[in-house]
Amino acid sequence: MTDIYDFTARDIDGNERSLGEFRGKTLLVVNVASKCGFTPQYTGLEKLWREMRDRGVVVLGFPCDQFGHQEPGDEAEIRNFCSTRYEVSFPMFAKIEVNGAGAHPLYQWLKSEGKGILGSEAIKWNFTKFLVDAQGQVVKRYAPTDTPEKIGREIAAQLG
Repeated sequence: MTDIYDFTARDIDGNERSLGEFRGKTLLVVNVASKCGFTPQYTGLEKLWREMRDRGVVVLGFPCDQFGHQEPGDEAEIRNFCSTRYEVSFPMFAKIEVNGAGAHPLYQWLKSEGKGILGSEAIKWNFTKFLVDAQGQVVKRYAPTDTPEKIGREIAAQLG
């Protein structure tokens, strides 16, 4: 049986990282973009990360440029934007594709485990979020309009 810990991804600094390093943590995996109407969600994601990381919650950001060319920069530009504009300190990864033939294997798995509305697998837009439990399984998929504040309340309730 596959879980999220079976995957690796290149981080925003170019290092290949095993998601196994997050074993036992509750993960919120988000495809992000710097020039999107939902970009201000970085504030809420960072707040969620800072408030819940001591309880075992980790936010993982995966930049993607597949929606309206809203993540045009390279990793250095993305890192600079996130740190200076939103003070992002949660783990960020290199730009990936989330749909199509070039979709990162992690996202192929996330989409098959956490289907969207009407059973769709495709990611519809930036800031789609997947909640992964401490056993590495997808428990919920959130739409881009689902705010980090709402998700944070649900995560807190799940943690007890």
